[in-house]
Amino acid sequence: MPTTPATTYDEVQEAVADVEGWMTPDQARKLWNCARSVPAGGRVVEIGSFRGRSMIVLASAAADGVELIAIDPHAGNDRGPQEIDGFDDDAAEDNVVFNANLEAAGVRERVTHLRTFSGEALGDVDGPVDLLYIDGAHRFAPARDDIVRWGDKVKPGGELLIHDSFSSIGVTLALLVTLFAGGEFRYVGRAQSMTHYRREPVRGLDRVRNAARQAANLPWFLRNVLIKALILAKLGKVTKVFGHDPNTWPH
Repeated sequence: MPTTPATTYDEVQEAVADVEGWMTPDQARKLWNCARSVPAGGRVVEIGSFRGRSMIVLASAAADGVELIAIDPHAGNDRGPQEIDGFDDDAAEDNVVFNANLEAAGVRERVTHLRTFSGEALGDVDGPVDLLYIDGAHRFAPARDDIVRWGDKVKPGGELLIHDSFSSIGVTLALLVTLFAGGEFRYVGRAQSMTHYRREPVRGLDRVRNAARQAANLPWFLRNVLIKALILAKLGKVTKVFGHDPNTWPH
């Protein structure tokens, strides 16, 4: 018997409970709510799928007729915090586990997986995107590239979600040079390190206010950078002072 996809947020939380990845319950709810709002015939694109945790949420929430595209080369690189280099064994395992996790959640047949880097996948996605979720390479240049080049594909009124905002230095710098003072995306808010933008014109003083709302997150960003530095220095217990669990990486 095929597995039936989750139909409620509580059910999808159970479905991803044992799926490896970095996604808080608040972030899962934001993914769920945004995917729910995509109309039939619309398109959801995820950049950076790892082992399927977030795509299971998106695919379970999306209405019938919504196209779901997962872009991840599964090259063994950029797999998570401090994992930049690629390893063949990890790459092969990630791809197998990704497909198995989607199958177990009952959403594998709904998802088109483009096993390539996001920059190379641009030509494979023709037409506008209703919901774009970026959780790819966290270094400045590729993060900026994803925001600019893939952001251009988001339709007016469409949603843009970006993971590791105000947590990763590279992603935060990319936000600073692309979205802080930009006039195409309005900042809606964030769930921990997942920022939410909507594509709509931002003009005049509203543009200044939009930049200021994003800049208000910079103290939280500095807190996260300090927490990471303490963890790397094997002083994780000190992070309790900031209300942080020393056994977890900020995300």
